[in-house]
Amino acid sequence: MTNNDVLCRVSQTFNLNELAISQIFSLADFAVVDGQVSSWLKNKEDDSFVELSDRELALFLNGFIDFKRGKRDGDEPRAVEKISNNVVFQKLRIAANLKAEDILEILQRADCSLSKHELNAFFRKPDNKHYRECKDQVLKSFLLGLERQLHQSGDKSES
Repeated sequence: MTNNDVLCRVSQTFNLNELAISQIFSLADFAVVDGQVSSWLKNKEDDSFVELSDRELALFLNGFIDFKRGKRDGDEPRAVEKISNNVVFQKLRIAANLKAEDILEILQRADCSLSKHELNAFFRKPDNKHYRECKDQVLKSFLLGLERQLHQSGDKSES
């Protein structure tokens, strides 16, 4: 998935409008300029489309964790310069405060079946021998299942 796809899917899943997205970026001490969020959410074919960098997506996800769970004491996490589906998945897991069983249930809502061992491999450090790369389809299924769960239960996030 592209960084813009992730931002679009997260905003759709959690019903975040452009103002909320801007506020989430500000929680990570990143100020967006007028129209910047809109250009990130455009279709790739649109002339005003702007590609979201790895660092910008990492900042958004760090801010999203603060948005969902509140700021924690101590130093803010550093925004990584290179982001992967595994990092995105991990940050969304933290933001939504999900355990492995919760994630497996969410994946089932999108007709994606994984074992607990397969899931845990995504959250390991890349140098661990059991680490596995999270493919786009797994991340898409997670976001789809999460959207179905949130919208079915009526637990929509504030915009």
